[in-house]
Order: sequence, then C-alpha cells, then structure tokens
Amino acid sequence: MKKLILEVERGSIAEEMGIEAGDFLLAINNREIVDIFDYRMAVMDEELDILIEKPSGEEWLLELDKDEDEELGLVFDGMMDTMRNCGNNCIFCFIDQNPKGMRPSLYVKDDDYRLSFLHGNYITLTNMSDKDIDRILRYRISPVNISIHATDPDLRVRMMGNKRAGVSLDFLGKLTEGGIVLALQIVLCKGYNDGDQLDKTIGDLSQYIPEGGGGCSLSIVPVGITKHRENLPKLEPLSREDCLDVIEKINKWQKKLLAEKGTRFVFGADEFYLKAEADLPSVNEYEDFPQIDNGVGMMTSFADEFDKPDKSKKITLVTGVASCSFMRDLLDGLDIEVVAIHNDFYGEYITVAGLLTGGDIINQLQGRELGEAVLIPKTALKADEDVFLDDITLDEITEKLGVPVIAVETNGQALTEAIANG
Repeated sequence: MKKLILEVERGSIAEEMGIEAGDFLLAINNREIVDIFDYRMAVMDEELDILIEKPSGEEWLLELDKDEDEELGLVFDGMMDTMRNCGNNCIFCFIDQNPKGMRPSLYVKDDDYRLSFLHGNYITLTNMSDKDIDRILRYRISPVNISIHATDPDLRVRMMGNKRAGVSLDFLGKLTEGGIVLALQIVLCKGYNDGDQLDKTIGDLSQYIPEGGGGCSLSIVPVGITKHRENLPKLEPLSREDCLDVIEKINKWQKKLLAEKGTRFVFGADEFYLKAEADLPSVNEYEDFPQIDNGVGMMTSFADEFDKPDKSKKITLVTGVASCSFMRDLLDGLDIEVVAIHNDFYGEYITVAGLLTGGDIINQLQGRELGEAVLIPKTALKADEDVFLDDITLDEITEKLGVPVIAVETNGQALTEAIANG
C-alpha cells in the first residue's frame, strides 16, 4: 500500500536523499507501511532501506544510517486507513446535540485508538479486539485516553447504548500489565453514574494504578447539555450542590489513594469548582497535570503561569460564563474588561469558553467600547483554521467589531504576552 508524500521538510534527511513531494513511500526495511504507527515504528530503526516510487513509476531503494531519534522529514497525505467510527449511542453524546446545518466534520463520530494517540481523542474500547490491544502493546502506543463513565457493566451498557460496553473494559488489565499509561475519563450524568455509582467506578478503576503511583489517571467532567436535545434521553444539569458533592468525593478518594498508592489518581474538571464557587486545588494537588487538556487543572496552571503586568492598554477579553469571575479576579487592577459571552448558539447550560461561536461574540460585543483589541480563547477556533463552530472567521469578527480580534492560547504565559503586545 503506497503512501503519497505530501511534503518534504527543508533540511531534512529525506531532502538530502532526493525524496520529493509527489513521491510515494512503498516500504521501509521490506515492511509495508499501512498507517502512521507502522511508519513511526519503522523509522525508529537506525539502519533503513527505504523504497520510494517516483511519479514516473521508477523505484528507488535508499539505504540510510541515522540516529534512533532522527526524523526523516516526510509529511504524508492519508497516513490512516479507514477511520473507525463510533458504534455507541451514548445518552450524553455532544455530537448528537449539535444543531443542523453545521459543517459535516462536526457530525463525525470517531472511536479510533490511533486518533487517541495522535490527537488526544477519547476512545471507548467497544470496537476493539485482542489484535488491536496487541498492536498497542507492540508499538507502545501510550498514553491511551479511554472514556469509562461507569464500571458497572449494566450501567455502562445503558449509558453507552452498546451491548459490548459491559465487557470491553476487560482490556484495561491487559493494557496496564503491558505498561501502557491510561488516561481515563468519566462524563458525569446526574441520576446515572453519580452518587454510589461514582464511588464504585473510582474504586474499581484504582486497581489499575501501577505500583508506586503514576502511569494512570482519572478525570471527572460534567456532562454538556445543549438546547438541541430533540428525541434524546432527558438529562439534568448539575447544580451547585451536586458539584460540591463531587468535589467532596474526589477529596475523599484523593486522600485515600495518596496514602495507599502514592498518587491522588482522580481529578475533577475545573467546571465543578467554578460552579460550586469552591477554591481551585493548588498546583501540587494536580501532581503533573495528567489531564490538563481535558479541562482538569487548566485554571490553576493558568494562574500559576500568568505574570500580571503593572498596567495594560484598554483591552476587552472574551471568555465563557464559567470562567468569567476567575478571569476578572486574575486581571483585577488592569484596564481590561472581561466579558462573559452567553452561549445562545448551544444554550444556557454550555458555559465553557471553548464552545463560543463567532455569531454570539459579534452579537454581544457590537456597540460596546472595546478598547484597542479584543482577545478571544483560541480553543474556540478550529484546530487548523481561524474559524468558529458556526463557520464565522476571525477576520469577519474583526471587520464587524472594528478592532483587531486576537486569538490567544489558553495558558497564562500566552495571555501575559498578548496583554503586553495588545
């Protein structure tokens, strides 16, 4: 199976060898390259025989000696075979809660362990086989992000709408024994996997903590509920009291597991603390921030990295309702207006900054005195393009508001620099 080479990085080994964009990779060391993991594994060897096909059909066999950690500098078009779609019917699936008319990619449900490795996606294990697990172990694909939700087999089947959901968690033991780092997740749904079921799930999963701690973590995140839940099971938003109860459980388990296993293991999303109006844990309490990309510890890390300047230009900073008070406290004393954008697109229960839309930002900022610039969270944009979930671009917002609109990475250092350059 030949793979089209889309780009050859300048100054790379591949460029020096005469490989060009438009060539095809046929094999490395007589091994066919099926996908990104075959390629990554193959290029770790120090001695390589690389078989290339030129657009003319001519084949080149290139011999190479290199250091183990040296990259070839090849960028491919289509290094994945058919993506594995999700076969679940989860009661909380956010994709099912998208309104009609959005770009097609926002309705794609993937459940592919390769994308978990490449992009941090969470998988459920329900579409995997022993052969897949063996491949993860052979290639040392680590960490693997896994959505658990509940360890009670019947409850997991009920929540995920897949009869394999109750047995697929058997793979966790094999992964752990193989030394794979597990990043586990619970999407907390009121009346389903909270209360005693949450305690059971945390307790059951704690058995996968390696001896000495580390190597496995569990995040708990609140379910996201949009206003587009037609014909879907009824879900209730978590109240302040519910969030306080979750925090209490997390604290109890952290104390127990730190004493017994050497790690706190289970961590709650920032949303619980913000909605409960509770103090965020300290930097040390998040250990090495194992699931910060899942919104766990992001605020604490943000505050720790932020270097508050003595003064700033007049700027407007856009955020979600959930983090508004936090940001106002962080920026107190500066000439920066923090504006919480209410999510009219998805509804009142969606309060995180990463799901803001361009239309809501325009509608709620037009006519206001915005100062010299507007700062927005980069997480609200598509990963590889300056476009929001509603397909409005950054340039369109700038044109509508009449001031520069700047996307800022969601970390304290980036905000410090944006304010300084504002």
